[in-house]
Amino acid sequence: MNHASDLKKQLLSIHRKSYPAYKSLKGVYDFGEYTLSIDHVQGDPFASPSHVTIRIPFSVHRFPKDLYKTPETKAAFEDHLLRRFASQIRKFSFQAKGSGKSGLLSVSSCGQEILARTACEICTSKDSTLIFRFHIGFPANGRTINATELEKILFDFLPSCVERGCLYRTCDKKKLTETFELAEDQTFIRKEIHRLGLAAFVADGSILPRQSGVSDLPMKDGVAFSSPESLRVTLHLPHRGSLSGMGIPRGITLIVGGGYHGKSTLLKALETGVYPHIAGDGREYVITDESAVKLRSEDGRIIKNVDISLFINDLPNGRDTTSFSTLDASGSTSQAAGTVESIEAESRLFLIDEDTSATNFMVRDTFMQQVISREKEPITPFLERAQDLYEKAGISTILVAGSSGAFFHIADTVIQMDCYHPVDITEKVKTLCKDYPLSPSSPAPFRMPSAKRIFARPSKKQADRRDGKIRQRSKDVFSIGKEEVDLRYVEQIKDSEQTASLALLLGYAKDHYSDGKKTIPEIADLLYQELKQNGYSGFFRNSYIPGGYAIPRLQEIHACLNRYRGESR
Repeated sequence: MNHASDLKKQLLSIHRKSYPAYKSLKGVYDFGEYTLSIDHVQGDPFASPSHVTIRIPFSVHRFPKDLYKTPETKAAFEDHLLRRFASQIRKFSFQAKGSGKSGLLSVSSCGQEILARTACEICTSKDSTLIFRFHIGFPANGRTINATELEKILFDFLPSCVERGCLYRTCDKKKLTETFELAEDQTFIRKEIHRLGLAAFVADGSILPRQSGVSDLPMKDGVAFSSPESLRVTLHLPHRGSLSGMGIPRGITLIVGGGYHGKSTLLKALETGVYPHIAGDGREYVITDESAVKLRSEDGRIIKNVDISLFINDLPNGRDTTSFSTLDASGSTSQAAGTVESIEAESRLFLIDEDTSATNFMVRDTFMQQVISREKEPITPFLERAQDLYEKAGISTILVAGSSGAFFHIADTVIQMDCYHPVDITEKVKTLCKDYPLSPSSPAPFRMPSAKRIFARPSKKQADRRDGKIRQRSKDVFSIGKEEVDLRYVEQIKDSEQTASLALLLGYAKDHYSDGKKTIPEIADLLYQELKQNGYSGFFRNSYIPGGYAIPRLQEIHACLNRYRGESR
């Protein structure tokens, strides 16, 4: 390891040289209280900025180990420190001058959810070293090195950021304690909903509406949530104490109400309740079964050998639906495939909004059944499968409905949203259902779909040239080789860094697991377990670990693998 003084000498020696001379700086330098690793140097001042890592030993940062002793408190601790570090380096970004990205200081930007990210990591399995991974735009005038400005960044700005944002002695200990206690309370609620037989919990006083369609911040003066008495549950949290709220029981729950009364807002809160939220978000005590999946139609998506026979059978062309494939799915086939894939992904809760669903997949009304006889309709609607999914597969459903009353007949719980206030109308609805009976139906017997689909093997041409360069196109879309993977309708992806991780995992699976034998569920589980046990070290075995990645859920890994075409099998 080199000393910081060696870095100063190198900077002096390359000052005003051509930009590629910056590459000589790659290496690790001892700054006394921390080490600085220059992992990757950008090719020119207009290229993506350089990758840098800071490592602070426990003897310096001194954060008590009790603050990050569990996976949940560890993620909250890292998130808290990352936000502190980000607030410090933003103050210095572009204060060093030059061309292009010269002087840029950037690190992962955190949203309302708490996600485990590579940008900040505490190594609990080793020596409790605190790691920050971020980017610096190495300064230049044109394409000539301005080492004086980089020296300012490395020797003035960064030490200040470490001192003010990364050490226990300078942190706001009250806020740090509050972060730890909130994480423990959220974990307690998540365990309690399983123990109490609940699919989700929404605390009284929660603020569910957001500022706008493009802002995830809580709406100012938003209506505070208040549970109906019949659904109220009181939990006794380890730190906050008693907390009351609406417990949504397992089974089939219907959310109804007039337009703009808060149905979709409640469902959206439940959808994001699979993640912990930061204090002040308004939804920090909205906790949903962590395996919940938002289902919707997805016209045009790829489907590969999915057994959709639970919902679609006896197609007029005689096509086999026990291993159904298409490059351009309809609304109904895409939603059927998404449901089956979510069963494979071990989801225990489906979240569905009628507005984003294929109508013919969800329900067939009485009149339509009279006009089109059962034997002429290949689709068994979700209405006729929901009860079996719960009773025989243990999968609950929370459904927002606004147009069809047929769902009332299968609902165990019915919640009406009235000006953002929930009202339990279950008993009223059950009485009315007697006056409006459903037409008798006789769906095919319930059978769990086959989950033996083999992961797509690259073609010989792809394998020979290792055609797997990954480019992230947007928050939801990336390409691998020449194929684009579109995750826009995988609605529980909350951050572009999760998409970056999914692209990385897919590339790794393609190169290491596509042996023509392993199934998609097997590979998804291998990838997820590797992430949980070893983080990203296994995926960057021969290289540094960069910032810019956030861990996705198992369910999103399944969704990504299922949207990769590869070689048809």
